[in-house]
Amino acid sequence: MATVELRFSALPEHVRTARLVAAAVARRSGVDEAVLDEVRLAVGEACSRAVGLHQLSGVTAPVKVSLIEEEKQFSIEVGDEAPHAVPGARGAGGAELEETEEDEMGLAVISGLVDDVEVSTGENGGLIRMTWPTTPAITPLA
Repeated sequence: MATVELRFSALPEHVRTARLVAAAVARRSGVDEAVLDEVRLAVGEACSRAVGLHQLSGVTAPVKVSLIEEEKQFSIEVGDEAPHAVPGARGAGGAELEETEEDEMGLAVISGLVDDVEVSTGENGGLIRMTWPTTPAITPLA
């Protein structure tokens, strides 16, 4: 199992880089070419959501992206350290956090692009795991 880890400051201008890296690693891992646009879009949505949550809650930690190549599948995990909508969770300035329509829309877009999505959230952050099937590389006969 090979893993590439990417961490970036929670700034919107870094989302594009995350998308490009994710697409390149997905291609190398054997994700079908026809699906690479969906990979880029899904990673962009997940990273934009994480950046927004970090900025909203005043978290200065980087956004984390793990690109995981496993047998017959490729997964991308986008993690944030922002407290999510759990009873009593508070953001910057002490305001209670709630899931926004923008968060829900981003998750809906990701779910529409990726068949296998897992979302977990809590007061210490959240994680979106997206998985795609891969096709084995064809080895030429000698």
